[in-house]
Amino acid sequence: MSVLIRPSGDADLPAITAIYAWNVLNGLGTFEEVPPDEAEMARRRQSFLDRGLPYLVAELDGEVVGYCYAGPFRLRAAYRYTVEDSVYVSPKAVGKGVGRALLAALITACEALGLRQMCAVIGDSGNAASIGLHAALGFEKHGVFPAMGHKFGRWVDLVWMQRPLNGGGETPPDAPGLSLSGV
Repeated sequence: MSVLIRPSGDADLPAITAIYAWNVLNGLGTFEEVPPDEAEMARRRQSFLDRGLPYLVAELDGEVVGYCYAGPFRLRAAYRYTVEDSVYVSPKAVGKGVGRALLAALITACEALGLRQMCAVIGDSGNAASIGLHAALGFEKHGVFPAMGHKFGRWVDLVWMQRPLNGGGETPPDAPGLSLSGV
């Protein structure tokens, strides 16, 4: 059984919404507490696509079981070469290589855009799966911010990880970077 990674389409929104809702209600990978509806998820997805950023899905046996995207790290001009990744997997696909396939494809897509840095802001310092996934794909841990969020009746840390793209900060950028509104 192989994982198929492809660009997301409008028809994937019900699955994307359901996967995210499960993660909102059961996980610490997002600090959101109320799952957004499909219309809101469509709006969010479109905002990334409008910037030319990748928004990918993973399929197993024709079913969407995960998705990922790169979003602007911050909306200031100096950050235009840096993105933050987000990866969400259906509980039935955990441990099947879906997260790894998604993140690897996202890294490749962001390098093709000429971007220079990718960061991960991981909810919960005990989230060994996400921390391990990112480390396996070249991310280095650069800090833990303790007790940044309160979810499920407890304080939750944020783990900051970073991976250079296209040589990172070793040379000047050779692409225009992201178009950022609110600059």
